[in-house]
Amino acid sequence: MPEARAIAAIAIIPAISLTLVVLLGRPMIGFLRRIGAGQRVRNDGPQRHLQKEGTPTMGGILIVGAALVAVLTAALLMDDPLSPRLIALAAAMLVFGLIGFADDWLKIRRGRSLGMRAREKLLLQFLAAAAFVYALAAGTAAYDYPGAPPYPHFPGYGWVAFWGIAVVATSNAVNLADGLDGLAAGLCIVAGLGFALIGGVAEVWTFGLALAGACLGFLWFNRHPARLFMGDVGSLALGAAMAGMAAIMNNPVVLVGLCLVPYIEAGSVIIQVASFKATGKRVFKMSPIHHHFELSGWSERRVVWTFWAVALAAAVATALFAPTIN
Repeated sequence: MPEARAIAAIAIIPAISLTLVVLLGRPMIGFLRRIGAGQRVRNDGPQRHLQKEGTPTMGGILIVGAALVAVLTAALLMDDPLSPRLIALAAAMLVFGLIGFADDWLKIRRGRSLGMRAREKLLLQFLAAAAFVYALAAGTAAYDYPGAPPYPHFPGYGWVAFWGIAVVATSNAVNLADGLDGLAAGLCIVAGLGFALIGGVAEVWTFGLALAGACLGFLWFNRHPARLFMGDVGSLALGAAMAGMAAIMNNPVVLVGLCLVPYIEAGSVIIQVASFKATGKRVFKMSPIHHHFELSGWSERRVVWTFWAVALAAAVATALFAPTIN
């Protein structure tokens, strides 16, 4: 892509996604209130979270929609606007968003904090991840000709299986991190910018910028005290997109570095469950670990800002030291 077009795309992509979310945020909040799409809060969570009951949720529709519009606009500026990898990544984010939408809608209809059964949701996620990785491998093969761009290739079925699991794991990790006002949105801004900086291939930096812009716009409504939550439709889609970008890079080190905090959140849940089943005792006051700090006396803002700082430090370290594929 010519340098001028690349510079234009870098400026336009986040501007489009951010602007769309900011402009549509208020109408979306009003619409969600009219249809009764309010957040259902767990009774066993921190008591101060009970005041969040009824806050409009499913705002992730804005993030997904704005990011896809920005990516499509950017694709029109590129020499290869309909690359197989771009289509696969966009489809993966959309499908995971639809799974999250179904989960959110069931929670609203049932009037409780539980939606789809875990095994049902996981089955759909693994099927979607398998389809994405298969499409990604096919997309790689499509570039296997003399003079093709230097895209990485998958070394075998084990590596393909790894990325399928990574997509599901990251999607659920971001979902677990979405428990405090602004937390997941801020983490995804950092990760999106990290992927844009490190990515090296058009599909990655395009999506990274689009997601960072959309999440930054969403943060205006999601910062404490939140007026809008992203819901599973947002968090599952964002997690899948993060892992999808890393899969295109074929770089698990970058994935771990840029999604470190969501993985810590998921790890705290695994440790808590394993400890309770094995010994009957809990390691943390509550999991995911952001609730542990809340119950230890930290304010919600302090937890969020601290976790953002950890994510930023990890992203900087990743950009400086992680191997890249260009």
